[in-house]
Amino acid sequence: MSNTTPGMVCAHHHLYSSLARGMPAPRKSPQSFLEILNEVWWRLDAALDLEMIHWSAKLGAVEALMAGTTCIIDHHESPNAIEGSLEVIQLACAEVGVRLITTYGITDRWQDNGSLVADGSRPSRMTAAAKRGLEEVARHAKAGNATMVGMHAAFTCSEESIDAAADLAHQLGVGVHVHVAEGEIDRDPSRSLAKHVNDDWLLVHCVHLDQKFKGTMVHNPRSNLNNSVGYAMPSTWDNRTVLGTDGIGADMLDEARVAYALLRASNLDSSPETVASWLDDARYFFPDAEGDVVTWNYDHMDSPWHLAYTTGVRATDVTMNGRAILKNGIPQTVDLDEVRRKSAEQAERLHRKLAS
Repeated sequence: MSNTTPGMVCAHHHLYSSLARGMPAPRKSPQSFLEILNEVWWRLDAALDLEMIHWSAKLGAVEALMAGTTCIIDHHESPNAIEGSLEVIQLACAEVGVRLITTYGITDRWQDNGSLVADGSRPSRMTAAAKRGLEEVARHAKAGNATMVGMHAAFTCSEESIDAAADLAHQLGVGVHVHVAEGEIDRDPSRSLAKHVNDDWLLVHCVHLDQKFKGTMVHNPRSNLNNSVGYAMPSTWDNRTVLGTDGIGADMLDEARVAYALLRASNLDSSPETVASWLDDARYFFPDAEGDVVTWNYDHMDSPWHLAYTTGVRATDVTMNGRAILKNGIPQTVDLDEVRRKSAEQAERLHRKLAS
């Protein structure tokens, strides 16, 4: 029996979504995955500014820490606040003490004239915004920060942008972080990634992927349920599989329980040890997480069969590099009340902007 683990890793987050909770309802109720993107997420990311990005990242990092998650791979998009966005996120997470690999997810859905490609058709050429997004990634990487090259999804990127992103990743010696075949609308466009994909790519969702790719697959079960896009069947692939939340917090034990319930629903012979391996394998991206010590309020942390059926398991203390950054459930590096207050103010700003 043990009540400690290494640090948890969220392998796919959207920290900016920390401010989304309680946002105004969309103008019409979405009836498809594309409508969810158009009416909710693409409106939200277009409304972000650097101050909102800072406090959303800090709140998301604090909530991750309080859930025993010491490492985050973030995928960011803010088409009206590109320059400086990655540095803002990096600094916010550093203040909390959470490790980060981030990127800017380029897209051509916002045309140079300001119009949105809202019908799901494939953009035909690279936009100025996509070029600026790649420049932001390059600046951040060359400043010595842990970075990947980001794309939103193949169906929102021109072939020119996909080629440019793959070329930049090769130049920087990093992988590409991209949503792959999350909805059926992205099934065919995702095939265009095949000529570029390498082992260091991070392939997110893969619900409708119909061919073998290299790279690590990131399973996001709660998000996939929430968006009604289907089940990814991650256990049927031989790729390394890890877990992400797609922006629904960073409580990886919560995510793992949902992942196991879905796995069990698809195959009654499934073992929670499979999902436990997905949690463990994510530390490949953050070797230092193995040295983090997370203490929990439960003494069967070494038993996947216990954790699969036990709710209410919470981190009480976290030590990183010999430094206590969570004590008795309270962050030690930032003022929790201030983070919550300031992020609530920014959420209100964001929601007013969306309502107008």
